[in-house]
Amino acid sequence: MKALEKAWYSGAKWPLLLWPVEVVYRYLARKDQAKKRAQQRALPVPVIVVGNVSVGGTGKSPMVSMLCRVLQHHGWHPGVISRGYGGKKLSGPVAVTAESDATDVGDEPVMLAAQTECPVVIDPDRYRAASALLNKAFFQKNFPGHTACNLIISDDGLQHLSLPRDIEWVIIDATRGLGNGHCLPVGPLREPVDRLKEVTQVFANGSVRPVDFSGVQAQPMKLAPRYWRNLRTGETFSASRPPFKTSLRRPAFAMAGIGNPERFFQTLEDLEVHIERHPFPDHHIFKDHEVPDGRVVLMTAKDAVKCRSWSEETYWALDVEARIKPELIENLHHQLVNVLKRKQHG
Repeated sequence: MKALEKAWYSGAKWPLLLWPVEVVYRYLARKDQAKKRAQQRALPVPVIVVGNVSVGGTGKSPMVSMLCRVLQHHGWHPGVISRGYGGKKLSGPVAVTAESDATDVGDEPVMLAAQTECPVVIDPDRYRAASALLNKAFFQKNFPGHTACNLIISDDGLQHLSLPRDIEWVIIDATRGLGNGHCLPVGPLREPVDRLKEVTQVFANGSVRPVDFSGVQAQPMKLAPRYWRNLRTGETFSASRPPFKTSLRRPAFAMAGIGNPERFFQTLEDLEVHIERHPFPDHHIFKDHEVPDGRVVLMTAKDAVKCRSWSEETYWALDVEARIKPELIENLHHQLVNVLKRKQHG
């Protein structure tokens, strides 16, 4: 798979040998999506889907986390839904809190619950997850003390069209872009490029200026370090002032089990931290024997939820936040207000 993925972004021609498979994939995907669109059932609150059109990590979860925080300041009460990829409890709607076990419910939902303090529900059926959040009995039982949700944010799920949505935000990695522009398995796309023309907003993660993707303008987005957090004590420190020491002879053991580990490693180097790179597969479940004793260990917030039970005081997570133009948040708020009014009176 790594060889194929590398070929998608290097201009290699040999993946074109898989073109017949791509044709079948696109036909089946189009047929399945038409069926799911026809099955959509309306929800009484606005729904935002934050997703991507390509495989691999693009920064969706940090965007979801940021949206939850800023929209709460605008008076919204978001609830987050997710598939719970990598978790074992995938048979129905499951409530997730910051204390949930990531091996049961997945790493990203636990991270989002901790970062946002919002209600989070996982379910492979995203409509069922959203319905559970809006079910009074389920909500009061699993999220006592929380105000009922008046907004649903789906972490990923652009292709899960059985979930009705009012706003779609798509994130593309600015460095890798859309690869060779082909759908799986010839290229990295889950849907044809034209899908970008249907969504509400496109973002280029890692760019400082707008980017054109096949005639669709993507707004700049960056993942900025927020703070260092000690896994054992919970203490936090400024991202610009690492609370640990590294050197060329004793670099930090940097590990990342995310869709694009290189982005995390580059962030650490931008912070002038000397590191030893250790990439792992996305959603990797870490074991203590995979991490050396006595070293400074650095990881993402997503990976930290899987290591906290056996962490040492030399383990640090770097929390990051998505940053976009403030006016885009204001525009989103007004769009949501109009959507909610329409649902209430329509």
